Amino acid sequence: MQEHVILVDKDDQEIGQCEKIEAHEKALLHRAFSVFVFNTKGETLLHKRYSGKYHSGGLWTNSCCGHPRPGENVIGAAERRLNEEMGFTCSLKENFSITYKAPFDNGLTEHEYVHIVSGTYEGPINPNPMEVEDYKWVRLEDIKKEVDNHRKFTKWFEIYFTQHWERMNQLLKDRK
Repeated sequence: MQEHVILVDKDDQEIGQCEKIEAHEKALLHRAFSVFVFNTKGETLLHKRYSGKYHSGGLWTNSCCGHPRPGENVIGAAERRLNEEMGFTCSLKENFSITYKAPFDNGLTEHEYVHIVSGTYEGPINPNPMEVEDYKWVRLEDIKKEVDNHRKFTKWFEIYFTQHWERMNQLLKDRK
């Protein structure tokens, strides 16, 4: 089954639809979301992407990410994808949006208008093994240190922590 993404302009206004892989092959700007789930200790849930993913396999990243389907709102899509990837749901809220463009060695490019959403969760995690190889809870400050010193994270995740650190740090403050 082909998955379609929502193509958008620089202001996140829908301008069309496209098959997901085609959007990544042509570097077309499309709507996306990145979820950051926190626990009551203030740690965020990271996951290591399944090595067989079409890009960025084996790298650590945020709690989950994905694309709204045509006709689907961002929060509903994020809740759906969180359950598909990590095996749980929680209440999510939108925090801010950014645009980034990141090419990959395999010829694909992520060019996304990404909505950063967050939530709080305490409970069992049942990750989908075709999406997630591992997961862990980590403090934002520790993530920032790791991103600054190593290359084991997805490109978008690195962008969040190198170019948008103040906004990322605000996620934790807004949670309280």
